[in-house]
Amino acid sequence: MVLAFAGVSAASMAQDAVPTEKYSVATNSFWDNWFVQANVVGTSFWGSQERSMVKFDKLFKGYRTNLGFSVAVGKWFTPGIGLRTKFSGIWGRTVISEDKKINANKYWTLNEQVLFNLSNMILGYDENRFWNFIPYAGAGVARNMSYNRYTMGLTAGLLNTFRLNEKLAVNLDINYGLYGAALDGWPDAGIIRHSVKNKDRVINVEVGLTYNIGKSTWNKTPDVDAIKALSQGQIDALNAQLADCNAENARLKDLLAKKPAVQPGETKTVTVNKIVSAPVSVFFNIGKSKIASQKDMQNIQGVADAAKANNAKILVTGYADSKTGSVNLNQTLSQKRAEAVADALVNMGVDRANIETAAAGGVDTLSPISYNRRATLELK
Repeated sequence: MVLAFAGVSAASMAQDAVPTEKYSVATNSFWDNWFVQANVVGTSFWGSQERSMVKFDKLFKGYRTNLGFSVAVGKWFTPGIGLRTKFSGIWGRTVISEDKKINANKYWTLNEQVLFNLSNMILGYDENRFWNFIPYAGAGVARNMSYNRYTMGLTAGLLNTFRLNEKLAVNLDINYGLYGAALDGWPDAGIIRHSVKNKDRVINVEVGLTYNIGKSTWNKTPDVDAIKALSQGQIDALNAQLADCNAENARLKDLLAKKPAVQPGETKTVTVNKIVSAPVSVFFNIGKSKIASQKDMQNIQGVADAAKANNAKILVTGYADSKTGSVNLNQTLSQKRAEAVADALVNMGVDRANIETAAAGGVDTLSPISYNRRATLELK
C-alpha cells in the first residue's frame, strides 16, 4: 500500500508541476464547500501495557490489527483551511496476547480535526488539480464499548484526495492517534501518563471516497485594479479629446485675432477652399495597435464621411507613450497605430491615395502619460 501510494503521489506531483496562476478567491456562503467521506480502515493497535514504542516489524502482526470503517462530514472555509468531524471504529484489539480472539474488543472514536490543504496554500488554488495534499490535526473522545470506558485523545495525519470529477474524489488517509490507556480497556494502574509509550496508540490507513455537497469551487475575486484601469482609460480618452478641442479652439481664436479688420463700407470676398476640423483622437491599449473602443470607430467614420464629401485628404499620426518601451519599439508601434486607423478609413470608403500617415514615436506631450497611446486624424 505504501509503494502504491508513493507511485500515485509521484505521478500526481508531475502533473502539479505545471505552473498555476495564484489569485485571491471570493468567500462563499456558509452552505457551500461541504463534503462527506466514507472509508474502509485498516488499524494497528499498540497498548499502554506493552510499555514500548511502536516497532515497524511488529506493526502488522495479526493479533494487533483489525478492519473497521470511518465516516466524516466537513467544510472548507477557504481553499486552504477546513474543519472535519470524524467518527471511526468499531472492531479493535487489546494487545495482551497473540490470540486474536482474546484481544478482540469494540470501540469508537469521535474527533474534530483542522485540515490544511497545502496544495492550494503553496501552489495556488486550482479547481481541476488532481491531487491535493492535506495534513491535519485534531482532538476528540473515544469509548471502549466492550469495557465501557472513556478517554480523550489526539490525532494527526495526511489526507490525500485524488479528483475524479467536481463531486467525487478518492481518499487515501494515513493517520496516528494517541489516547489514554482506557482506549483498549486494559487497566492502567501505575502507568506514567505523560509518557508516550504508556499511552494507547492507533495507526490507521484509510481508503474511501469524498463527496462534495453543493458548490465545491471558489470564484476568483474581481480584479479591482483592472476595473479601475479600464474606467480610467475611458476617462483619459475623453480628457484627451477635450484637450485636442481646446487646442484647436485656441488656434482658431489666434487666427481671428490676426485677421485684418474690414473698413466700414468695404466689402471683401472670401473663398473657402479648405476644411478646418479639430483633430480626432483614437486610443489604444498599452503595447497594442488594435483600436481599443468601438466608440472611436464612430469618430473615424465621421472623419471619413467629411473627407469623402469634400474630397479632402486626411493626415493620420500615430503616437506611443515614452514611458514604456524602447525608442525603436515606440516608433514601430506608433506607425502600426497610424496604419491601423488608415486601414479603417479605407474600409469606410476613403481612397488610400487621400490618406497620409506619420509616426511620432514615443511622446509625453499629454498628461497623464496614457493619453499618448493614440492616433490622431486631421483633415488637410
